[in-house]
Amino acid sequence: MSKHKYRFNPESLSFDKIELSVRKKIVKFLPHFFTTLGGAVVLFVIFAYFVDSPKERILLRENRQLQFQYELMNRQLDQVLSVLGDIQYRDDNIYRAIFGAEPIPASMRKAGFGGVNRYAELQGYDNSDLMIKTARQLDIITRQLYVQSKSYDDVVHLAKNKEKWLQCIPAIQPVLNKDLKMVASFFGWRMDPVYRYMIHHDGIDFAAPIGTDIFATGDGVVSIVDYSRGGYGYEIVVNHGFGYQTRYAHLSKMLVREGQKVKRGEIIGKIGNTGKSVGPHLHYEVIKNGRAIDPINYYFLDLKPDQYDKMIEMAAQGGQALD
Repeated sequence: MSKHKYRFNPESLSFDKIELSVRKKIVKFLPHFFTTLGGAVVLFVIFAYFVDSPKERILLRENRQLQFQYELMNRQLDQVLSVLGDIQYRDDNIYRAIFGAEPIPASMRKAGFGGVNRYAELQGYDNSDLMIKTARQLDIITRQLYVQSKSYDDVVHLAKNKEKWLQCIPAIQPVLNKDLKMVASFFGWRMDPVYRYMIHHDGIDFAAPIGTDIFATGDGVVSIVDYSRGGYGYEIVVNHGFGYQTRYAHLSKMLVREGQKVKRGEIIGKIGNTGKSVGPHLHYEVIKNGRAIDPINYYFLDLKPDQYDKMIEMAAQGGQALD
């Protein structure tokens, strides 16, 4: 095919070569150019967005596999958290209870991680929610395992020192039954004998003659021997360790000094009527981790079952506080 076009000239009876200007050549070329360009763009869009390359197909397959593994890992992490929850329950209600240790507070077990967003680097992806959930689950398990590990360290320490623990915790009455006139008031809400309104009585009042012997209820170290301005009169406080203390108040005589080691059953003072008191008696408290608790639960080495049942019955009936 000829590359040139000709036009018949009737005057010269010949064919003249048609010469196109540059502008006409450009105008003639542009439709072909844009048609070709449009076709190329269409083909690019089709192949770029609708047809996966072999490499893209491999990456998509790997992404689907990773997503499946993340979902599987999350199910396994849920199972681990369930098992860990059971371990924590047994730790609080069996292992620690055996040794009289306080349960680990839920706020400590469930505490999260503070500070800046720990998962910012995982945001902005198609599967960000799944990855963040997995990372958060791992952080929770890591934290709870650490707390549980420290708790078991405490339990192991208590187990190794079980014999010492048994000697130290309060476990007998501070006054012999033969010396008692009566148990005047138990732990709980009682009518104050001086101010005549209901107050919480933090201990047990043992009524007995002035000078009656008072016994340490567990091994320990005397931490206070003094006259109390809080109404206790002359008082002795013994630190037994393991979170336990005992208080002996309204004494007439104190037979120990601060820092002295005492043994369970050792005489440490004499009953009196000092401080805010309306009659000779011993006010006895058991304190655990800084909080007064019912001493009636700590006579298990001193009372027979029927005697203990009788004391429980008397405690339920209440009585008049002597301080």
